Amino acid sequence: MEARYSIVFYFLMLLALSSAFAFPSKKQYKPCKHLVLYFHDIIYNGKNAGNATSAIVAAPDGANLTILAGQFHFGNIAVFDDPITLDNNLHSKPVGRAQGLYIYDTKNTFTSWLGFTFVLNSTDHQGTINFSGADPIMVKSRDISIVGGTGDFFMHRGIATIMTDAFEGEVYFRLRVDIKFYECW
Repeated sequence: MEARYSIVFYFLMLLALSSAFAFPSKKQYKPCKHLVLYFHDIIYNGKNAGNATSAIVAAPDGANLTILAGQFHFGNIAVFDDPITLDNNLHSKPVGRAQGLYIYDTKNTFTSWLGFTFVLNSTDHQGTINFSGADPIMVKSRDISIVGGTGDFFMHRGIATIMTDAFEGEVYFRLRVDIKFYECW
C-alpha cells in the first residue's frame, strides 16, 4: 500500500515538474530604437491653398475634390506632404516630411488604408521610414506596420502606434506616431 502512495506521489511530482516546463512564457521583444514624432495634415478645402498640405485626388462619381464625400468618406483618395515635428505644435521646426496617401475604404465606419514615408532630414536623423496598413480611425490607438527604411533606418522594421492627437473639423488633424523598431541594422 505504501508503495502505491510512493508511486502516485512520484507520478504527481513528475507531472507538476513537466507542466512547469511545458508552457514557456511568451518572449517579450524590446525595441532596438524608439521615436515619437507628430505629423500635421491640412486638407485642401478650396479656400486654403496657401496652408494645405494634402489634397483629395480621387472621389466617388460626381463628388467634389475640395470636400470629403459623405458616408464615411468612402472612395476618397488623398495625397499628402505634411510637416513632421518633434512636438505637437504645428509651428515647431519641421524635422522632415510625411509623404504618401490615404484611401477611405469602408462604407460603414471611418477607416482608411495608409501608405506613406517619413522623409527625415535633421541633425538627429537622416533617411526614410516606410509605413503601410489599415487605419481604423475611430479607434483611439492603432498600430501600423513599418516595412523598411533608408539611411539611419536602413532595413528597419517594426510597429508604429498612431493616435489622433487633435483635429479641427474635416480640414486639420494631427497624428502622434510612436515608432518602435524591432529589427535594426
